[in-house]
Amino acid sequence: MKEQLLDRFLRYVKIDTQSDENSGTNPSTDKQFDLARLLVSELEELGLDSVELDGRGYVYARLDSNLQKDQAIRKASGPGPIPKLGFIAHLDTSPSASGKDVNPKIIRNYPGGDIRLNGTVSILEKENRHLKDSLGHTLITTDGTTLLGADDKAGIAIIMTALHYLQTHPEIPRPHIRVGFTPDEEIGKGALHFDLERFDADFAYTVDGGPAGEINNETFCADSAVISIQGKNIHPGEAHGVMVNALKIAADIVAALPGDMAPETTKDKAPFIHPYFMEGSVGTAVVKFLLRAFDIQTLEKQKALLEDIILRVQDRYPGSRIDLEISKTYRNMHGALQQVPHVSAYLEEAVRRTGLVPKWVAVRGGTDGSGLTAMGLPCPNIFTGGHNYHGQTEWVSLDIMEKSVETLVHLVQICLE
Repeated sequence: MKEQLLDRFLRYVKIDTQSDENSGTNPSTDKQFDLARLLVSELEELGLDSVELDGRGYVYARLDSNLQKDQAIRKASGPGPIPKLGFIAHLDTSPSASGKDVNPKIIRNYPGGDIRLNGTVSILEKENRHLKDSLGHTLITTDGTTLLGADDKAGIAIIMTALHYLQTHPEIPRPHIRVGFTPDEEIGKGALHFDLERFDADFAYTVDGGPAGEINNETFCADSAVISIQGKNIHPGEAHGVMVNALKIAADIVAALPGDMAPETTKDKAPFIHPYFMEGSVGTAVVKFLLRAFDIQTLEKQKALLEDIILRVQDRYPGSRIDLEISKTYRNMHGALQQVPHVSAYLEEAVRRTGLVPKWVAVRGGTDGSGLTAMGLPCPNIFTGGHNYHGQTEWVSLDIMEKSVETLVHLVQICLE
């Protein structure tokens, strides 16, 4: 299974699927179709039914139950219909780092210590606590010049390998299985055009997590903010009393953010405001922010904080104009998943049966499951063994990817018990 997993993963990461938040198309980049078309071909080779790729880059497929069509599932709660269980992963990689010409490095039987990727970039053991848990594992890293793409091509490889295992082990009873691969998850749009009716699942799991045994039924609530600044440009030799420098205004706004509300100074369930993009000139400037909190009330406080900062800064720059636009991205799925506790219970038991200790962790981010759960499809998240997503020091443990495959195989059986 490991070698099959490795072959699939290496095949997928070599396809550039980086999404683009500034695009107005669906998907945001045509190159996501390259991986989507490959997966359609592989799903058909695996013998799945109703394999489809729609015009927006979503891939759907079905593997029907091997139980009799009219057979009821008998549980302690009484007989019921055969469940329809979904697995979901996303096609795109983050715009934060290049996904072109990925050149993975394979470290078999990792001996411990730092991992030097090239002359200037290393994965440091002191900054990667999970390396100590990976002694003897097969690790896959970047060459230090691109991201790896384990987010979420590890998830895709895990799902495809689990499907192959189930097809080659027909003695394993299974429910109806639904498969979905989504575009544009990294820019918060993975669930936007997901066709729930076509997917036709009772509940599902995204395979888009991190360390071994970590599972997620809670995520950030997320909004995005854009501050647009209009200054006044004039020749600097004649600027006295006239020039209003939009770049200085942007810098003052960012400098006014609380130091204890930044991604680099917060952890666990602490919220943050993250300025991640700035561009402009003396005349105009734009600053983009991520607003993240585990409840909507705190998001509202963050919005109010930005509004207050804008008012205070604008008082110092008469003649300027500063506009704030807030957009909803996704919401915490925890409340909705609490209404269907069996969905999380299945996952916890499946992880336990792999020999790992299941650990529920609130995600300091979001998944497609955030949006899908809000749309009515309960969708917790499963670990993949990946680390340092969105950057050149990204790495993944093949051994933990294998444990994730085992988790999926256990899930299909547990939901029938």
